[in-house]
Amino acid sequence: MTGAGPEPAGEPSRAGRRELTYAVLLSLAGAGLALYAATRTWTVELTDRPPLPPTRAVRTGAALLPWLPALAVVGLAGGGALLATRGAVRRALGALLGLLGLAVAAGGGYGLLAGFDGELSRQWPALCLVGGLLAAAGGGLTAVRGRHWPAMGARYERRPHDGGAPTAAGGGPVSGARTREAWDALDRGEDPTVS
Repeated sequence: MTGAGPEPAGEPSRAGRRELTYAVLLSLAGAGLALYAATRTWTVELTDRPPLPPTRAVRTGAALLPWLPALAVVGLAGGGALLATRGAVRRALGALLGLLGLAVAAGGGYGLLAGFDGELSRQWPALCLVGGLLAAAGGGLTAVRGRHWPAMGARYERRPHDGGAPTAAGGGPVSGARTREAWDALDRGEDPTVS
């Protein structure tokens, strides 16, 4: 009789990366869909002008609810920012994205139910509602599980031991007159770190 063995060491990290990917994709796809839907024609008003032909006034979701595309753009930026944050900051960002997604979904729901003048196109407010819910799902997933997800690699962070300064061939920081020499070598097309 064989029992289930312990998970391999890489499994929690893989699961975290997968969840992070889902959260980012949900947030970006939802906000992008809502932004696209908000810029489409939601209503068409015809105004009679006898004996002239009627005038046609087209209004987008952004014209009817000006805050809607702004929230969707913030959702897009926040979805990308999930990759650059970690820990409690990432969870707070996830909660904010969840709230933004719910606000966008509320705007889409309002567009479906409101009595705007003219002929109402229902598919764009409905897509805005769906996009907001997707973005809210990505934000909610991040708020609940994002604390332990992996962060960007250390190569994107400044190293505290050398202050991010260039190094010479000996491995120490380049400073003083050697800094000038290193820049001059770079200007000549040489690599100052190679002996």
